[in-house]
Amino acid sequence: MVVFAEVHLPSCTIAFGHTQTAQLFNNSARPADNHTVIIEFLVDDVDKEFERLRTIVFEWVQEPTTMPWGNRSILFRDPDGNLVNLFTPVTEEAIKRFSEPITGTQAAAR
Repeated sequence: MVVFAEVHLPSCTIAFGHTQTAQLFNNSARPADNHTVIIEFLVDDVDKEFERLRTIVFEWVQEPTTMPWGNRSILFRDPDGNLVNLFTPVTEEAIKRFSEPITGTQAAAR
C-alpha cells in the first residue's frame, strides 16, 4: 500500500509520504538521514525536461518513470544533495486531479 498525501496552498504543494512511498523512488529518501524531503515541480513535459537536464545533472536517482498515482517523474539530487522531482500528470485520473481547483489546506490522497 502506498501512503501519500498533499497539502495544496496558493503558492505551492507540500507532499508527505510513508516510508513505503520512498521505496518507489529507489529508496533515495532516507528517514533520519536528512534525505527525506523531495522538492517537486509540476512541468509541462517531464521527458523534455529530462533531455534538457541530462547533461548538467550529476546525480540522477530516477530516469523518467510513470508512478502508480499517474504522474510521470524524474528524480535527481541538486548540488546540495536535495532530492528534486519534476513531474507531469499523464494518466486520465492524474490529469483530472491537477486540473481541479484546490482550496487552501485541502489534502488529496495520492
